[in-house]
Amino acid sequence: MFVKFFDLDLAGLETWCLQHDLPKFTAKQLRNWVWKHGVLDPEHMTNVSAKARLAMQEHLTLHESAVITEQLASDGTQKLLTAWPKPDQSQTLPILDTSRATECVMIPTESRRTACVSSQIGCPVGCKFCATGLGGHDGNLTAGQIVEQVHRLSHLGGGRITNLVFMGMGEPLANYQAVTDAIRRLHEPDAAGLGARRMTISTVGLPPAIRKLLEFEIPVKLALSLHAPTDDLRRELIPWAAYSTIDDLLDACSAWFDRTGREITLEYVLLAGVNDQPEHAHALVDVVRRLRGSVNLLRWNEVDGLPFQRPTDEAVIRFQRVLKQNNINAIIRKSRGRDIAAACGQLKHESKHSA
Repeated sequence: MFVKFFDLDLAGLETWCLQHDLPKFTAKQLRNWVWKHGVLDPEHMTNVSAKARLAMQEHLTLHESAVITEQLASDGTQKLLTAWPKPDQSQTLPILDTSRATECVMIPTESRRTACVSSQIGCPVGCKFCATGLGGHDGNLTAGQIVEQVHRLSHLGGGRITNLVFMGMGEPLANYQAVTDAIRRLHEPDAAGLGARRMTISTVGLPPAIRKLLEFEIPVKLALSLHAPTDDLRRELIPWAAYSTIDDLLDACSAWFDRTGREITLEYVLLAGVNDQPEHAHALVDVVRRLRGSVNLLRWNEVDGLPFQRPTDEAVIRFQRVLKQNNINAIIRKSRGRDIAAACGQLKHESKHSA
């Protein structure tokens, strides 16, 4: 039986070693090779015993996905399209299914290397302006598959990952257990070693899941994808908004702040003529005043087949000005990776659409 390496935390890997009559310390040796050095071939793990290398070859799967395409944007952003195996193949080597594909992105800046990962194959939320929902939803990723994305991105070159955002494909809080398990593993010092303040979960807002997150022992950051200042407009843009009001979201976010002391970041994608007018900005002021947080303004990134337009620079600056005049911290975020469709709202099942 093959066990998946990234499904195991350190304690789990130590148990696996003991089950194969290997010393517990072998687990840290293996993690050091895989995480620090990016070595996946046991034969190249020079300080690991021959017995351990054989056990790895016969019983341990490292990367269960395969990279279908790898793209590099003019701004240095890198995007991977990876295919995942069909579910329930724990007894055998995984058989890849190219229709089960996700995208993940590495975003480098002068001071950071941010990994943007997916939590689901497609997305069930179906935001009207987002490419991901066009392909539907084909299930959740496991915790190990989320961790594997981070590992792949961490060894593209350019240094270690400093930050992680769950802003790829899927709604992270709709895959709560896998996402929180992945965060636990990535938080471990001999894995990615990411601190709580360097990991952000972005959600369209599921109040019960936000409240459940209050009990999570690693106080990560939270970003709320709001995108509209009123319930009526939000329901037009985000079908899942029919299940909870903005008031519900604000109550859950206030509880989050009271529990963690962490301010919420509101994400707001500006759509020309839809939600970018002064009246929308003034309505957003009333929303933001009810919680401790800041606003990230994002220009909509073009998606073929969707009936929206990118806002003008003048409209974006005008919108920001209204917020700032009301003492709200509002930042206009630069789109990264647009030329390879790696920017916000552009990730999708490329293999599925091109089949």
